[in-house]
Amino acid sequence: MMKTNEHIKEGAITFLRKEYTYLAIFCAIFAVILVCAVDMPWMPNQAKDQISFPLTTFAFIVGAVTSMLCGFIGMKVATDANVKVTLKCGVNIHEGFDVAFRGGQVLGFMLVGLALVVLEILILVYKPIVVTESNADQTEEGGKQVQMQVRMLFEYISGYGLGGSTVALFGRVGGGIYTKAADVGADLAGKVTHGLEEDSPRNPGTIADNVGDNVGDIAGMGADLFGSLAESTCAALVVSSTCLPMVNTPDAIYFPLIVTSSGIITSFITIWFAKIKMDVDKMLFYQLVISTIIMTAMVVPCVYILPEAMDMEFGGKIYKATNWRLYGCIMMGLWSGMIIGGATEYYTSNKYGPVQALAKSCEFGPAPNIIQGLALGYMSNIIPIICLCATVLVAFEFAAMYGVALAAIGMLGCLPIALTIDGYGPISDNAGGIAEMSNLHEDVRKNTDELDAAGNTTAAIGKGFAIGSAALVGLALFGAFITRAAET
Repeated sequence: MMKTNEHIKEGAITFLRKEYTYLAIFCAIFAVILVCAVDMPWMPNQAKDQISFPLTTFAFIVGAVTSMLCGFIGMKVATDANVKVTLKCGVNIHEGFDVAFRGGQVLGFMLVGLALVVLEILILVYKPIVVTESNADQTEEGGKQVQMQVRMLFEYISGYGLGGSTVALFGRVGGGIYTKAADVGADLAGKVTHGLEEDSPRNPGTIADNVGDNVGDIAGMGADLFGSLAESTCAALVVSSTCLPMVNTPDAIYFPLIVTSSGIITSFITIWFAKIKMDVDKMLFYQLVISTIIMTAMVVPCVYILPEAMDMEFGGKIYKATNWRLYGCIMMGLWSGMIIGGATEYYTSNKYGPVQALAKSCEFGPAPNIIQGLALGYMSNIIPIICLCATVLVAFEFAAMYGVALAAIGMLGCLPIALTIDGYGPISDNAGGIAEMSNLHEDVRKNTDELDAAGNTTAAIGKGFAIGSAALVGLALFGAFITRAAET
């Protein structure tokens, strides 16, 4: 078991080392472009003439390095946890589940915690450099001067989200292509050509298959959701800086960071419910439901740091926002995420009709299977699209583009739990591969297969969160750009 796991570790580290090498070269070239096109330190700045350090570029580099670090740590944890899950499945399935779930927890809490603390450190470092005026000046001119400097602060910080998204582009696409190519290649070489079992030790392609689970669904997915979290937070900060009451109210401008922090506390509470013994797939989905319910109450105290009335301008129209309307924006994103997760569970779990009907169609050959699978894929998009449209409509009506950005943050509010149940899947999949390649007793493989079956569904739930939040984040970023461009 240890020898097989060492091969998987070696393959995953080799892939990430090669990927991050090319990515570092790309980021270095892109950083030079940012210095020349955005920072231009040789030119005086309206906010402060003495600023000559390329702040946006530095934030971009920090975001990229943080995203790489999250992917690497997540991959290391996953490749350490998988063999332990195999060992524990030899005892009983509940102990195997506990180890796999804990491995996913490390990925979830580490990624969100690291993303948040690095962003907060950046703000604390940049703030004394950029914001030199004080809110003590209550005149209209003094307030506008503070607002302009706060706006410049968050525009510099937005490079952090750009760095995270750049790494996500490579990690998600590169890792995704690798894992699917390795999966199909292993099946073609083993099942089709030689009629071998899944993860047979006589098929060397199974090592690449298990490596792909880590670099694609752990490192890649982690970078993807890190980018979504960083971008949505930066977009919300930039848009909120255009609202004078938000800037003049102490700590109100940091409301997006406070919501994410409350999501971490919510997730800590939620994981204790995993101690209840029940079916694995039900337990994982209940984690999502429980965290959503707790998060609904956890955000309520955060609302009171906001001003009671705010004017959000977009496209020449003023939107009258209140602190409870902003709460509604977060709730729209939060509950839409849970509904999207539930719809994904229904269309991908073998416990429900769609997958069972798809399996039944295989009895008639590959053609009905392909047609039925495509039809289910199209049908599964209906509920997420309705949720996203309703979220955008309500959030925009409540608080213009700031509401859309908050909806994205709300959808990612329980991100530690979403990443936990997402990271659980590849760990369980690897555990099954190690059990088969190590010629363990068939009861061990049976336990790992049961964990893996639930993990395939939870991995799909994670992808639903990633795609749904990305749609909201993309719209929020365009809104932030339009809002800022209209004032220049």
